[in-house]
Amino acid sequence: MTLTAHRSDPELIRSAFGRFPSGVVALAADTGGDPAVLVASSFTVGVSLDPPLVLFAVRNESSTWPRMRGSRRIGVSLLSADQAELCRRLAGRDWTARFGEEPIERTPEGALLFAGSPLWLDCSVFGEIPAGDHRVVLLEVHQFWQDNALDPLIFHGSAFRRLEAA
Repeated sequence: MTLTAHRSDPELIRSAFGRFPSGVVALAADTGGDPAVLVASSFTVGVSLDPPLVLFAVRNESSTWPRMRGSRRIGVSLLSADQAELCRRLAGRDWTARFGEEPIERTPEGALLFAGSPLWLDCSVFGEIPAGDHRVVLLEVHQFWQDNALDPLIFHGSAFRRLEAA
């Protein structure tokens, strides 16, 4: 086996990183009466248990994150295996199509959560760290709900997949 550095080729790096399977979350908030949503597969849980912290990474060029970062609360919905089409719509460039007929729950604090998700987190921004062409955002979890009957949507090798027992 020969290891080769491809630091100067972002597509090769993206392909290599894509070998790591991950869940997909929709982060959504009410931004002054106007809902905003980001889709992330760079989501990590268990950063801290006291206080409970999770994190995700967002591109520096994001036009959505600056609108969301000042929200009192941000809802995190772990998308289910049956929500691949919703994920595509939420991640699309057409902002008007992002919030269609999909049922959304709103917490009293303003977090927006998508129905049919196996896990919901009601969070607030704990901190941000610059990280190259992205920002790492730490979120503090205030409340959560889970539905163990639903499987998560998995993103691996640039495709959506389902969990299967080994």
